[in-house]
Amino acid sequence: MNTQHDKSSAVTRVLAILEHIAKSDNPLSPADIAHDLAIPKPTVHRLLAQLKQDGYLQMNLRGLWEPGNRFFQISQGVWNSVRFKSARQVILRTLANEINETCGISVPNGLEMLYYERIQANWPLQINLPEGSRTPLWCTASGKLYLASLSESKRQSLLKALPIHQMTRNTLADMFELNAQIDKIAHMEISTDNEEFIDGMVACAVPVKDEKNRLIACIYTHAPAIRTPLESLLEFVPVMQKSAQALSHLEYC
Repeated sequence: MNTQHDKSSAVTRVLAILEHIAKSDNPLSPADIAHDLAIPKPTVHRLLAQLKQDGYLQMNLRGLWEPGNRFFQISQGVWNSVRFKSARQVILRTLANEINETCGISVPNGLEMLYYERIQANWPLQINLPEGSRTPLWCTASGKLYLASLSESKRQSLLKALPIHQMTRNTLADMFELNAQIDKIAHMEISTDNEEFIDGMVACAVPVKDEKNRLIACIYTHAPAIRTPLESLLEFVPVMQKSAQALSHLEYC
């Protein structure tokens, strides 16, 4: 019996399962995984149970499998590796210098957006939203862009779960008006925050996509409205989109 070969085969199958679940648009059933990867069903069930126990995968209420917390932490570690981080910093810094306002990357994180990376503009008047800040989905440029990227059923399910309330005088707390705005964002693939999250702050965001054209992150810029009105920020959308394409290439080159 070739023990080394068996171990290698098991590792290959585990990695194939993790990659398949990570790349899937939806959670997967054990039968889907077995069929798609040509792995025997008993083996799939055994490996899924082990991956769940170790925290790499989790099973939702419908019995379907999706990435777990430990898998998410690994992906964050890869994003933070020197190879990717330094390249992202060059792209963001170039963008921030051109816009002359704070620019950053945000990623979906459950019911919030996570400010993942940030280059701050050199102005005395600043809006302090440092890396690691968690912001609402329904009233931020990045959050609404993420909602716009979802299927209609997923969007409505998520909106029902959100604690939607008035953050500022401009916040859209009415579900009909919010859905109408998100529909427009889905069509344009440009999202704005016109003092909806913080009074006196405006922002816009564009998507960073993977090779399957799925949103994986957002590039945003924000500024005090008294210094840079929203109309002025929107003039930089083309250069933001160019930066988003450069970031997309980093993720799957």
